Amino acid sequence: MRISPVRRALLSLAVGGFGIGTGEFVIFGLLPNVSHDLSVSIPRAGELISAYAIGVVVGAPLLTIATVRLPRKQLLIGLMGFFALGNFLSSIAPSFDLVLLARFITGLPHGAFFGVGSVVAASLVDVSRRSAAMAVMFTGLTVANVIGVPMTTLLGQHLGWRLIFALVGLIGLIAAACIAVFVPAVGVGDTRSVRSEFRVFKKLQVWLALAIAIFGGGGLFATFSYIAPMMIHVAGFAEGSVTWLLVLFGLGMTAGNLVGARLADRLPMVSIYIAISAEIIISLLFVFTSHNKITAAVTIFMFPATSLAMLPALQNRLINLSAGAPNLAAAAIQAAFNIANSLGAWLGGVAIAAGLGYNSPNVVAAGLCSIGLVIAVTAGRLDRSKPSSEPEISADDDKPCPELVTI
Repeated sequence: MRISPVRRALLSLAVGGFGIGTGEFVIFGLLPNVSHDLSVSIPRAGELISAYAIGVVVGAPLLTIATVRLPRKQLLIGLMGFFALGNFLSSIAPSFDLVLLARFITGLPHGAFFGVGSVVAASLVDVSRRSAAMAVMFTGLTVANVIGVPMTTLLGQHLGWRLIFALVGLIGLIAAACIAVFVPAVGVGDTRSVRSEFRVFKKLQVWLALAIAIFGGGGLFATFSYIAPMMIHVAGFAEGSVTWLLVLFGLGMTAGNLVGARLADRLPMVSIYIAISAEIIISLLFVFTSHNKITAAVTIFMFPATSLAMLPALQNRLINLSAGAPNLAAAAIQAAFNIANSLGAWLGGVAIAAGLGYNSPNVVAAGLCSIGLVIAVTAGRLDRSKPSSEPEISADDDKPCPELVTI
């Protein structure tokens, strides 16, 4: 079976997404192991999740602006090399504080990679297929949670978590090689003023889209930052079963991403309303379903499916709002989701540390998602209150190559 050039390019970007997704989320399943090995409490070990997320938030705008004039293909290769280095440092850091610093460093290229990668993916296809093209790239992130995270969690429980970070670093180097070989030089550095990138943030709708990501995504991370101890201590699963529960988590992410991509090009705001509303319901149900192994397993699949269903619509919405200066806007959504990661993990840890139990992050999740829904409805009403004046991306370097418009 012949694979089209655009499919090879998108799959190469997906390999990068797979490496980043594995590196970001594997800590969820290994949190008890890291906690024990470094002699810190589970809420304290949870700070490793927040450190990575803060790295994404800091790195997304800074690296994007600093590299905005660079050729996008070479930039993607460099960002994956940076990501690999951070994971190698995490694997050898001798103390908790140094692991914390290494996780921060590892997170720095995350947002810029997905931001630039989204722009490259969108430039490979016709406007009507942009959400689908970006979804292929993000499939690497979701497949990481089906295969990468469960398998590395299993290996980490037997061979040690340090080996896993080294393995993720190796995946990063492989991704860089795939991008070098298969991704065409369709995007050139933005030769216009960096001010054009910042000008996007004068639009209220851009900030509302980012706020939706922060609170809608925060609900997911409030719960799943502590999914391992929740399933062990509340549902009664053995530690070894966490691997297979993470497979369900990854399958849910994949399903949500694919369904959301199909809805995003047709009903963008409606798909966001549905996704966040379902996330609120599922998080509240999880308070009760977490006490039974079967219902807990079903909920673990449904929760990430609802959360990831809104990602394609939000990503495409930001690129469309960016009006020819998409680099920083596309990276900003990754920063927003990792603010969500940090916020959710922190609030979930606060609830546990307050003695409310390992089930309490589910209530935190419902509260965060409720705020996200209010913001989404506000954005939708603003859309309907006045004619849309935001143009589609029109920069020459963002037009699809004629030979690369079929996924």
